[in-house]
Amino acid sequence: MTVVLSGSRLTLDELVRVARGGEAVALAPGVDARMARARRTVETVLATGDPVYGLNTGVGVLKRVSLAPDEIARFNHRLLENHRVAQGAPASGEVVRATMLRLANGFAAGHAGVRPVLAERLVSALNRGVCPVVRQLGSLGESDLAPLADLATGLFTDPDLAAGEGLALLNNNSFSTASAALALHDAQRLLDAADAVAALSLEAFAANLTILHPGIVAARPDEGLALVVARLRRLLDGSYLWRAGAARNLQDPLTFRSLPGVHGACHDALGYAGRRLAVELNAAQGNSLVLADEQRVISAANFEVLALAAGLDFARIALSPLLTSADERARKLLETPWSGLATGLAARRGTPESGLSIYAIVGEALTAEARLLAQPVSFELASSAGAEGIEDRATMAPLGARRLAEMVGLGERVVAVELLVAAEAAEL
Repeated sequence: MTVVLSGSRLTLDELVRVARGGEAVALAPGVDARMARARRTVETVLATGDPVYGLNTGVGVLKRVSLAPDEIARFNHRLLENHRVAQGAPASGEVVRATMLRLANGFAAGHAGVRPVLAERLVSALNRGVCPVVRQLGSLGESDLAPLADLATGLFTDPDLAAGEGLALLNNNSFSTASAALALHDAQRLLDAADAVAALSLEAFAANLTILHPGIVAARPDEGLALVVARLRRLLDGSYLWRAGAARNLQDPLTFRSLPGVHGACHDALGYAGRRLAVELNAAQGNSLVLADEQRVISAANFEVLALAAGLDFARIALSPLLTSADERARKLLETPWSGLATGLAARRGTPESGLSIYAIVGEALTAEARLLAQPVSFELASSAGAEGIEDRATMAPLGARRLAEMVGLGERVVAVELLVAAEAAEL
């Protein structure tokens, strides 16, 4: 089914379908007219001769320099070339496609003041499978200037760009937002899997299921806690653990006993980040901002995505104890004093075979590496001296998204180890 861009209704599911599934894209009816109206507003404002940032002036500290009409096309292309300073390995094709989709949707809203042809070219490139090389490193997350310069020069080398269009292609956070979207999608998938694997660990450990009593939620009305308790009760429906006397311990170790709270907190954190993402998928992230109803073009810092960047930090912080708990549960199941089974879950006691013991070391290594990625980055600022002190903010949103994606990749391996160990323990 074709994903239709209106500028206001793009969803995470649609972005994933386009980025990973190659789903077709189209502009909604009326989008061309809306963009054309916004462009007329830009032309009207320019006709007054008043300086408008990035349209008939330079950018950054060079806003004090005016552009003659015959300099504008060359300035736009030079603007793109001058910002091609990204570094590192190319971003994945799915991140690039997601970036193109978010950028097209932002243009469709009409606040960028670009001609319809720019959004149409992005849509056409997506539908034809065109995927420019976009390097990953070099954005502070306060406009993804460097990676977007790679994208723009890969797609907009032919037509002359009109006043302000070079800036519109660069001065937004489509790369950060796209990267965050895919990372958060994968984090939610990991969390859903972790819930199921944790249920199997409870089964394998002969855990005490009083931790899933509905009275716990009634006494502590937390949304994430309620979700996980209900989910684990469904997953363990019919388990022998519901029978009186089935639990081996009066109280289990905290990584088992606190499982609903830890997983619930992670669901809450991802929920917050997801809500911030939903805003950014459809937000006007640029500067300047065209207000067609008022026939005005105003300066704005709508590329400030601190809420999303902080949400990415929050997601990683909440994911870290979930992974350390998963690793610890696997270790407990591998050790006889806790599991009541042969060391390493060997098939029989007294054998020199180590069974799955080596996975304790593998899990610990993976968990340690994942945990180091939880450090918040949204408060980082390398320097405030750029552009004579004008460019004195940074969100580090691209780094936050990249670290979440890396953490999820490691987390999938940690949860896979717990799954392997819990399945063997349950079998025995």
